[in-house]
Amino acid sequence: MQYRVDSLGVSGTVTTILRDLIHDRLGLMYESHQFDQVADRLAPLVIARGLSSFMDYYYLLKYSAEPQDWLAVIDALAVQETYFWREIDQIRAVVTQVVPALVDALRGRLLRIWSIPCASGEEPLTIAMLLDDEGWFSRAPIDLIGSDASPAAIERARLGRYGERSFRNLPLALREKYFTADHGYSVVNPELHRRVSYDVVNLMDADQMSRHAAASVVFCRNVFIYFSDHSIRRALSVLEQSMPSPAYLCVAAAESLLRRTTVFELQDIGGAFIYVKGAVPQLAATFPAAQRAS
Repeated sequence: MQYRVDSLGVSGTVTTILRDLIHDRLGLMYESHQFDQVADRLAPLVIARGLSSFMDYYYLLKYSAEPQDWLAVIDALAVQETYFWREIDQIRAVVTQVVPALVDALRGRLLRIWSIPCASGEEPLTIAMLLDDEGWFSRAPIDLIGSDASPAAIERARLGRYGERSFRNLPLALREKYFTADHGYSVVNPELHRRVSYDVVNLMDADQMSRHAAASVVFCRNVFIYFSDHSIRRALSVLEQSMPSPAYLCVAAAESLLRRTTVFELQDIGGAFIYVKGAVPQLAATFPAAQRAS
């Protein structure tokens, strides 16, 4: 494979313009020294399209009218490291404190919860497990959506079959309750599986985001670490404009939106950090200004 990559002409110029094009279309930011890894992943796509160089591939991507070309790039570059029960304290805070308040405020109207990127579905299914355990599906109308820019990831989520790595944190009792063993895999219970709908959405495509961005709760975790500030602000601008008030935005523990948004305010809700649009004082105390600036 290294010979093939070298033969496709990975020059400094090609590295720069292809890297910038990927950043613009997908939000992903790569340093120059990282592009060898990107080239390794993209080389099979270049060859499959019958092209002789990365420069040809750049022009194909820049001017192609075929959505499948960019979807193939997304699948090739996608980081699908996820598992059930990941950063569970934040999800538990949403289910036990945010959801009751929102259900009360919505007075019978649909509560929308959106997980993006959801990879192969472990995060939205974790949310569904907690909601089911708390009895919310029988008490309120809830629309739970999982989205990812990778069609291959969404296909795996829709299949609902998981290997052992996905269960590294999930309590055994919940695995036994919601999954069935099948030839070396664990298959999600159909009743829980139908609680989540899936859709392919690119965070850099405002039109695609608009399909679900009006959700009252958005989990957007472990993606901004791969984005530039510019890409983060592009995605945030859609959420800022579309999410209702109050609304709750969850990012990962390693991510921060401080100094990147004035619409969402960081709050401590049930011991978890959540960004809130239209603060609800009875749910949490806002961090002092000195802490927010740190």
